[in-house]
Amino acid sequence: MRRERFRGVLTDLAEDDSTAVVLTDPDGAVIYRNRAADQLLDTTGIDALSSQLSDVFAAPASVLYRLQGRAQAKGTAREEVNTARGRLRVQAHLVRNDGFLWRIDQLSHGGAGVQVGEHISLPMMTVSKTGTVLFMNEAARNLLGGRETTLDRVFTELPIQPGTIMHVSGRDGKVPALVCEIPTTAGRREIYLLPPSSAPELSSEEWAFIDGLPVPLLKLDVAGRITMANRRARDLLGDCDAIGSLMADQVEGLGRPVSEWLREAHSGRHLGRSEIVRATRLDEDVFIQISLAQITEENGTALVAVLQDATELKSLEAQFVQSQKMEAIGQLAGGVAHDFNNLLTAISGHCDLLMMGRDEQDPAYSDLSQIIQNANRAAALVRQLLAFSRKQTLRPESLLLTDSLSDLTHLLNRLVGEKISLQLDHDVALLPIRADRRQLDQVIMNLVVNARDAMQDGGTVRVETRNVVLESALLRDRASVPAGEYVAIRVIDQGTGIPADKIGKIFEPFFTTKKAGKGTGLGLSMAYGIVKQMGGYIFVDSLLDQGTTFTLYFPVSRDEDTPFEDAEATDAQPEDAPTASDAGIDPAGQEASTLLKTDAASLASSTGIQVSDASQIAPVIAQQHEDEGGGVVLLVEDEAPVRAFASRALRMRGFAVLEADCAEQALQILDDTALKVDVFVTDVIMPGMDGPTWVAKALIDRPDVKVVFVSGYAEDSVSDHQARIPNSVFLPKPFSLTDLTATVNEQMH
Repeated sequence: MRRERFRGVLTDLAEDDSTAVVLTDPDGAVIYRNRAADQLLDTTGIDALSSQLSDVFAAPASVLYRLQGRAQAKGTAREEVNTARGRLRVQAHLVRNDGFLWRIDQLSHGGAGVQVGEHISLPMMTVSKTGTVLFMNEAARNLLGGRETTLDRVFTELPIQPGTIMHVSGRDGKVPALVCEIPTTAGRREIYLLPPSSAPELSSEEWAFIDGLPVPLLKLDVAGRITMANRRARDLLGDCDAIGSLMADQVEGLGRPVSEWLREAHSGRHLGRSEIVRATRLDEDVFIQISLAQITEENGTALVAVLQDATELKSLEAQFVQSQKMEAIGQLAGGVAHDFNNLLTAISGHCDLLMMGRDEQDPAYSDLSQIIQNANRAAALVRQLLAFSRKQTLRPESLLLTDSLSDLTHLLNRLVGEKISLQLDHDVALLPIRADRRQLDQVIMNLVVNARDAMQDGGTVRVETRNVVLESALLRDRASVPAGEYVAIRVIDQGTGIPADKIGKIFEPFFTTKKAGKGTGLGLSMAYGIVKQMGGYIFVDSLLDQGTTFTLYFPVSRDEDTPFEDAEATDAQPEDAPTASDAGIDPAGQEASTLLKTDAASLASSTGIQVSDASQIAPVIAQQHEDEGGGVVLLVEDEAPVRAFASRALRMRGFAVLEADCAEQALQILDDTALKVDVFVTDVIMPGMDGPTWVAKALIDRPDVKVVFVSGYAEDSVSDHQARIPNSVFLPKPFSLTDLTATVNEQMH
């Protein structure tokens, strides 16, 4: 209602304003625009302001995000941009929490139209996307001997190669010309034909026109010194005094000396081939694509350089490389976490065995306690690695953030301390999301702690929640957020900010800007993994010495939505659960070629029971079962230390234990039909046959046996395999003695 009233006031005040006025929501969707904005913007299709400005100037999304960040910090921000239509001033004003008010002023008019092109002395033409010549000025008509309608009648060879010297079909024959091309709207191009060789020197009026061209141009002498640089080139290099300087001092990153590259171009080699370099300007990273062409003047040869801003291209390339790197790190983290969980299970498990029967008076008690505590700390780090690799075990539920954050407020206030105040601002009718409450709380706490650490002198940490409707996909950084309903969470601080060269690395594991001992570098990587695993998105905006904003988007959860698959198994088999036959398993269970052919002694050794013949195993187990009163457990684990601990732990709790180090050996033990087994305890991922596969085979003849799957990987990474096994539960590694025995006991009863 407040937004509607505000829009009504804007209509009364700004509708007849000659300056373009636009109101957007916090995510850039247009809520209102006046008549001047309708004339300036492309109002067809997508409602995002960045999309509507795409025909006005290049890369509008980056300009708008930059201005929004400044406006959030200071209330208002403005920036001037060069366009084919002239110079524009774009201003952003923060409108409380409702979005941004934009004013777009035309400061000067440029050469992007028929009227302007008609009155310049350089030949120019406007060409359609298909190559049709739509307009040709008088200078071009005089050069070519008349009006032409297609490019193949203008140029002797196609395609056009901007930045190179090409021949055109002149009035009196072929004429060389340096080709400059400027993209405009709807796929159209403006093509300018510049004097390339011993043609008369350009007049001051012509050079003034070149200085105003929206294409950056340089002229270089034999020594590599810049003798001419138009305004766009000076802006791109970030040097108002570029004329007179050496090109080698303006750019870098070629992989070889710039002077050598220019010498080759002067000798006529590699002309027309583009190179991408980095400007040496200090204020920001700018990458430039340069094409060189040779020209002849009265004093000798020179080079003309056509420049293009390649920053966005390099950014996309860097984002692709970063995405690949993050994926590789995630796979590595998942594998490392699995191996560590096996080691930690053995360490903490054997400590549990040593702790039995000891009290605090025992000399070894404190040392064992230290081992267990540090093993638990290591397990917590492993869980963070699993979270980053998106293999954390999640328990999604429908959440209303107003409730969950209110419950978390007390803890957050304790975390930020006395010098920093915490503000919570919720949307009045916040919609629910589906997420793991415990993991989401961990993400919020990590972000708030980072905000606290960035404000050593105090300040305010603001946590906002908002309903957001994206009418079109939100393209941001390397992500694309589909259109739809979302709940946005923003954690805003007034701290030191994140340097531009660091912001692309903050989600990588072990990357931290904190001092040694102040952080592991896993907090943000864990947040990144958890948010992604819950189907959300996380973005960061930051300005040095002004603050940082983390924004999280989670899809709205409706009653009709299909819930996330819960990986936790139930005690009963669903009616539509796949059978062994559905899984492609031979009902006879005969895979003799894969079974281990071991003798009675080795088989008896694997069970921990000394017998002279394998046929005696069943009666011995039955007798042990009767004597101890526990059940019979078949333990299948390829890691010997884990198997040794688990076996001892179960026997100490009265279970009779059969051991196997692989699935094939487990199936061979079960060949004895007289052998009664109550519970299978098996690793999921093993060399050869995996846990769910051998269990499915075994259950064909033993359908009543209960199953406990254990794994160093997270539950959801193996849940697809586990889902087809009835009466199964999952126990993640590392597990304690109590965890293991309690889980087995619950399965039996």
